[in-house]
Amino acid sequence: MEADQWGRRIRAFRKLKGFTQQKFARHVGVSVSVLGDIERGNRVPDDVLVADIARSLDVTIEELTPSKHKER
Repeated sequence: MEADQWGRRIRAFRKLKGFTQQKFARHVGVSVSVLGDIERGNRVPDDVLVADIARSLDVTIEELTPSKHKER
């Protein structure tokens, strides 16, 4: 569940900033397949990658981090 939330948030911010998946992957220094796995919820990004993504999207890590509240 957490991986899905990371992926949705990263994808939304990436699109909002006008990046294609390929261009953004290159910008943060990962392969398109790694970024795709994250955005599809198959992989949770590590702390270093989260910091790189936040910096590249010009958002805070807190803005990027999924909510800790679970749906009831």
